[in-house]
Amino acid sequence: MTADAVAGALADDGRRRIFAAIVLGATSATQVAQRTGLAARVVLTGLRRLTDAGLVTGADGALAADEASLREAARERRPADDAEPDGDPVLRTFLRAGALVGLPAQRGRRRVLLAHIAELSFEAGTAYPERAVDEALKPWCAAGGSDHVTLRRYLIDERLLTREHGIYQRP
Repeated sequence: MTADAVAGALADDGRRRIFAAIVLGATSATQVAQRTGLAARVVLTGLRRLTDAGLVTGADGALAADEASLREAARERRPADDAEPDGDPVLRTFLRAGALVGLPAQRGRRRVLLAHIAELSFEAGTAYPERAVDEALKPWCAAGGSDHVTLRRYLIDERLLTREHGIYQRP
């Protein structure tokens, strides 16, 4: 089981309530339904999802949280990310899986990050219409750390991109 599977299984409020009831001692679907106030059908569906994710073991009457699987998921290490080259601390801090998780407040750090983005997203000397610039920047914003318009503005402000009549270019 991975940490992502745990998060996905517990993303639903009903499943969290079911899991909590089991952790607190409910050993059957009936007990879970009584303690959570959820309909039996919702409990059974939630139990199936939690069992498939590896969070719950046992059959009705012997339900329990699978502590071994939870410990395994907690120990899981995040794989190395190719989008974080050379071990640069700024890039390690603000990039995850090739997407921004935030923008540095300090201008020097922000410039390091923006230079990395510009270098990987745009060829020097190539002209790009605004739409192409936006499309190149949107994947960097997938984690919600910023939006493509803000990135585009910072790239212009830091002179990592130039803009003339709606055409952008990396110097």
